Amino acid sequence: MSQLKGIVHLVGAGPGEPNLVTLRARELIASADVIIYDQLVHPELVKWCRAECEVIFAGKTAGCHTVPQEEIEALLVKHAQAGKRVVRLKGGDPLIFGRGGEEARALAAAGVAFEIVPGVTAALAAGAYAGIPLTLRHTSSALVFLTGHEDPAKPGPTVDWRSYGELKNTTLAIYMGMGRLRHILAELVAGGLSPKTPAAVVQWASLGRQRSVAGTAATLADLSEKAGLAAPAVIFVGEVVKNHEAIDWFERLPLFGRRVAITRTRDQNSELRDKLEALGAEVLELPLIRVTKDVSREGIVEILTELGQYDWIVFTSANGVRIFFDAFFKGFPDVRALGGLRFACVGAATAREIERLHLKVECQPATATGESLADALIATGSLDHAKVIVVCGNLNRDTLVKKLEQDGRAIVDRLPLYRTERTDLARDPVADDFRTHGADAILFASSSAVQSFHEQAQSLQLAKDAKRPLAGSIGPQTSETMMKLGMPADFTAKQPSLDALVAALVKKLK
Repeated sequence: MSQLKGIVHLVGAGPGEPNLVTLRARELIASADVIIYDQLVHPELVKWCRAECEVIFAGKTAGCHTVPQEEIEALLVKHAQAGKRVVRLKGGDPLIFGRGGEEARALAAAGVAFEIVPGVTAALAAGAYAGIPLTLRHTSSALVFLTGHEDPAKPGPTVDWRSYGELKNTTLAIYMGMGRLRHILAELVAGGLSPKTPAAVVQWASLGRQRSVAGTAATLADLSEKAGLAAPAVIFVGEVVKNHEAIDWFERLPLFGRRVAITRTRDQNSELRDKLEALGAEVLELPLIRVTKDVSREGIVEILTELGQYDWIVFTSANGVRIFFDAFFKGFPDVRALGGLRFACVGAATAREIERLHLKVECQPATATGESLADALIATGSLDHAKVIVVCGNLNRDTLVKKLEQDGRAIVDRLPLYRTERTDLARDPVADDFRTHGADAILFASSSAVQSFHEQAQSLQLAKDAKRPLAGSIGPQTSETMMKLGMPADFTAKQPSLDALVAALVKKLK
């Protein structure tokens, strides 16, 4: 039997914003057997792994190593030699002040195969997101990366700050220097840097919590101290900092600096997350519910063979559409097997899921409620002696079905295909962030998410100093559920859609 051969991928996790990682990084995270990640890796990245993947936190902050470096290197070797596919996630780029070079050398010495995947390093993101071009014609033709935190075991510092103060037409990007900011700036000035040279600090670059301060080499230490800026941050020194005020695009977005918790299922969160992040928000995903198939494949195929006798098929959620067609295409290779079925649905997101399959939605009410859909179906005049099948889950309201049955012209059957269940967020890293720091707002896009939040209130209890969020609802039914459970709805979308919910949030937070 041949010996298993593992591999270690040293992967740059980027500066913080999950969308800034490479396609290769995401691919490797999704296929990993083991993930070992650092303090500054966004917790969302770790969620991309498979359920059976072993996840190990090896975070390090100044003066505090959860796992010593030697143990991290030993872990990498151990898992790879066991035949595992290991992803070592490192903030920024693995070879820029990230000890990735040391880990690569340890792997090479042990005869372990490895790959290095570059990432967006913090200085590049901080410059881009704070409106500081790191190079600029006629102003800065050189860029120098420096570290303000060196190995304490070395006999003396290797960075001669005074020599860098002599450089002309150069941008200095200084990592891990906040603890020595005043000393570093003083040494640069002592080496010949003009005290009037523009300088800036950018903290938590690329995230909604980003903060920046700009001044000069003489004033930056005082300004940063007054603003309370600390690590993780990048310090910039050079004429290019003058552009910060003119082209600082990120910090001017309408939701910049706001923390927003969203509570849809993990599969559904991406659309809402994208909308919020495009407006500058820092998004916390709290998937309070999960949706699972509620019938065996054989049972679904048996049900689907009888669809030819129905005139209308009704979907009340995008989840229902996805689960229905996932089962349908496993039993039937051609969509024409649906025959003459006509499609009706509630909500724009549900309609998009149907139309994505190049199928026409013939009935969709302007108001996304079951009652409105029943009225719209009745108004078509097509229900005389018709048969209607409603795809639903275990928590669906019966309003739609009851109203159609009361109309009396159609035979209405329910097809329960999925279950909506609450998730357990007790040990979720994002939920822990929410418990510790709170948020400006929390958004509810369904009654089931409200119910799950209420049931998990104890495990989501906020710390004493955490920010209490405003609660936003996607529509009247969700708001009604909130009120019944004693949860105030601080704002409600004008229409039950994600765009309207985001618009209501922006208006409320203004």
